[in-house]
Amino acid sequence: MADETISQTEQVQAVAKPSGKPTMSVKVYAPFQVYFEGDAYSVSAINATGPFDILPKHHNFLCMLEPCMLAIKSPQGDKNIKIHRALMHVKADRVVVFMDV
Repeated sequence: MADETISQTEQVQAVAKPSGKPTMSVKVYAPFQVYFEGDAYSVSAINATGPFDILPKHHNFLCMLEPCMLAIKSPQGDKNIKIHRALMHVKADRVVVFMDV
C-alpha cells in the first residue's frame, strides 16, 4: 500500500513538471496590471552591477533593476517584458518584480 502512495505522488509531480526541470513562482506586475504570473525555469535582468540570472533555489535577493528586457523562461514559453524602473525580490523560490516604483 505504501508503494501505491509513492507512485501516486510521483505521478502528480510528473504532471506538475513534465520536463523534470525545477521551477519557481514568478510574478511581474505594476500597480494596475499583471504582466506575468506563473512558474518559470529562469528570470534574467540587469541591475547596477550588470546582467544576472535567477534560477530555482537562488539565495534571497533584493535589487533595483536597470532599464532592460526582463527575460522569463517558463514551461508555457519565453516572455520578454520591457522594464523601465522596477524592484526585484527573490525569496524561497518566489520571484516578485514590482514595476513602476
